[in-house]
Amino acid sequence: MNKPTNFTDSHIALAHGNGGRMMRELIDELFKRHLENELLDTRADAALLPLNTDSGEIMVTTDGFTVEPLEFPGGNIGSLAVHGTVNDLAVSGATPLYLTLSAFIEEGLEVALLDRVLQSMSKACHQSNVRVVAGDTKVLRRGQGGGIYFTTTGIGIRSSSLKLGVDNIRPGDSILVSGSVGDHGTAVLLAREEFGLSGQLKSDSASVLPITQALIKIPGLRFMRDPTRGGVATVMHEIAQVTNLTVRLKETSIPVCDPVRSVCEILGYDPLYLASEGRVVAIMDSASVELTVNRLHQLGYSDAAIIGTIDEGRSRVILETELGGERILEELEDDPLPRIC
Repeated sequence: MNKPTNFTDSHIALAHGNGGRMMRELIDELFKRHLENELLDTRADAALLPLNTDSGEIMVTTDGFTVEPLEFPGGNIGSLAVHGTVNDLAVSGATPLYLTLSAFIEEGLEVALLDRVLQSMSKACHQSNVRVVAGDTKVLRRGQGGGIYFTTTGIGIRSSSLKLGVDNIRPGDSILVSGSVGDHGTAVLLAREEFGLSGQLKSDSASVLPITQALIKIPGLRFMRDPTRGGVATVMHEIAQVTNLTVRLKETSIPVCDPVRSVCEILGYDPLYLASEGRVVAIMDSASVELTVNRLHQLGYSDAAIIGTIDEGRSRVILETELGGERILEELEDDPLPRIC
């Protein structure tokens, strides 16, 4: 359990980023209090990581988080930053180990809000067994930021025998998704209360490590990706462009929960282009895909489904519609929901 804070300021001031006493108090009484571990030394400029390269390949990723609002049903920017970084490593086949964290905090932010965000970040770190080992803090003038921005770097280890990548995809392979799509994007949209809509939908923001750890044990796994910004459709376009093959999706097989479907119908969004923050899209050898879906169902991912195939043909993404027709899914041009993750 985190020790009580001695931080008495109620809002962030520019002086909290000036390198002096107030900045030290901010780091020690909030960041360190929530994220403390034996490797995090807030007095050092770099962290020594006990990595043994003989155990596998070192994987590194980096990401930024600017979600609006900062808190949303199912999470906040703190848990989202951890999940997003962990998931980028996980879908690469790695076991996440360490994170670095840069925080850009706007002058005037309530300290109580920052405390909740860091508490959520700490909980997400413990759930994924990762540790924040280094970081930096900057304070922006009032009006020059969105409350909090986070930038993270993640480091993990992947078995040298595991070969994943879009170059492994072949015609005849199957496409699966680990759960319903568009939940995060829709939950954040509702939290903004811009359209007079409300609901009980929660973001799917979560670590996908249990999913990827199960998938890498199954022969026939070609590729994994988490469908964040741009959603499933954007992942499909990436695959089509790199492989120069046709991606064919079946609309009736794609899991979309009722609240997401309803919001999309009202506002004209397509759930295939909305972000998911706790889902995995995987490409499998067709001989292994049924086993894979059954394995995910056994692990509790009841919405996991086979949603399409990789076919011979020119680079494009085709959706077989519920009415039996076909339409081309165009590549995303404009961001339908900016500041979503």
